[in-house]
Amino acid sequence: MSHQLPDVQATSPDVTVGLSQVGVTGVEKLVKIAREDKRPIVLTAEFEVFVDLPAWRKGADMSRNMEVIDEILEDATREEAYQVEEVCGEAAERLLEKHEYTSKAEVSMEAEFMRREQTPASDRETQHTVDIVASATATDEGTREKIGATVTGMTVCPCSQGMSAARAKQTLEDLGVEEETITEFLEEVPQPGHSQRGHATLAVESGGDPAVDLNDVIDIARDSMSARIYNLAKRPDEDHMTYAAHADAKFVEDCVRSMAEGVVSEFSHLPDDAVLTMKQSNDESIHQHNAHAERVVEMQTLREEVNGNGSE
Repeated sequence: MSHQLPDVQATSPDVTVGLSQVGVTGVEKLVKIAREDKRPIVLTAEFEVFVDLPAWRKGADMSRNMEVIDEILEDATREEAYQVEEVCGEAAERLLEKHEYTSKAEVSMEAEFMRREQTPASDRETQHTVDIVASATATDEGTREKIGATVTGMTVCPCSQGMSAARAKQTLEDLGVEEETITEFLEEVPQPGHSQRGHATLAVESGGDPAVDLNDVIDIARDSMSARIYNLAKRPDEDHMTYAAHADAKFVEDCVRSMAEGVVSEFSHLPDDAVLTMKQSNDESIHQHNAHAERVVEMQTLREEVNGNGSE
């Protein structure tokens, strides 16, 4: 005669405190991203999946939960998707349906994405790496999805460049060069400044409609720094990157402001309540520390600020 095993998970805990996140991390799945007239991109993605747990319930039933999560993620990732955040959104909504005690389900994923491109001067084919982060939160009020990317680039310090320009001006004056020629020279030839590798992060969170193109997110983030960098670089490419970076010197703060401009220009279709996360971190070349700046803001406020209507 079989006996029914007790469901300890559903009993009341000794300490009746609710938990905001209970779930699993490090769940690896393949995700196929569809492309028109091309083979799909296949990503090896790592998922984190959480539900909230009310105070009256001892456990989230982790073994059954993992079975449900695996089934949901398998279904969500089996077919080709056009947006990685949709995969998270679908999984979060189904997770909410499956757990009667849950009021919020969260699914996030990280993956490394390789994009092909041409080098800027020699026009050789190369690839660059992007870290993708996508997530979704499902509640009874609806689902909000987030898509973001972290990219690398190059920045040049305007402060050190200004000091180099002052030195060059003084040297040219001492050599008897005319003031007008000095001004023209310094406008044409950017002076040295200490440069660093920068890491730009841009993420967009909204109700999921209209969609945001991941490639646009990546391009805005890359173009917010002083110059794009390339894995393959012949001498003409190195010259191109060095000149471009020094011709557009930016503080870490300026990179976030440039990202804001790009968002308002390229994502005019976003609703006012979309939330933008913009971060810039620089690996400083002449210091042991790093520089960091960021902004998290709703689209309506960002539009007002970029268009000059924000508060002073």
